Amino acid sequence: MRYNKIRKMDISDGPGIRVSIFMQGCTFNCKNCFNKETHDFKGGVEFTDDVINKVLDLASKDYIVGLSILGGEPMHPVNLEGTTKLAKAFKERYPDKTIWAWTGYLFDQYLMDKEITNYLDVVVDGQYVDELHDFRLKWKGSSNQRVIDVKKSKQAHKVILFEEKDLVGV
Repeated sequence: MRYNKIRKMDISDGPGIRVSIFMQGCTFNCKNCFNKETHDFKGGVEFTDDVINKVLDLASKDYIVGLSILGGEPMHPVNLEGTTKLAKAFKERYPDKTIWAWTGYLFDQYLMDKEITNYLDVVVDGQYVDELHDFRLKWKGSSNQRVIDVKKSKQAHKVILFEEKDLVGV
């Protein structure tokens, strides 16, 4: 597994100031994807325990409210084990900080029963559709994508959308 880049202070991928990691590799190849450089599974840098520790260290600052995991496709079968390992380590160290993840896979069809959902707070799901792009959308690129409250969805066994009023301390 590989990753493309880490942002130590990201204000565009989720609420508040966050650490973001962009996983490498994606097979969706959405038209006009804003991260085409992350599509090649052979690109980027090797994802190791040292990378996990770097992300955890970067998130130690009080002003960091969480971790954002993007891609590429962090939930692709090639990446899922490493993404899960990172999310688990993050939640163990920072149980009060949030993890947001973006995926082209649909939450209710692919992710709902995966281990990673035990650690995620919000998932933005669905492939980017260029014809449905709208700059006014918050945290997603096209109107078909959903911003999902993972914990509420798992409890209800159906997709529950995230509501901004549920943000605490941001």
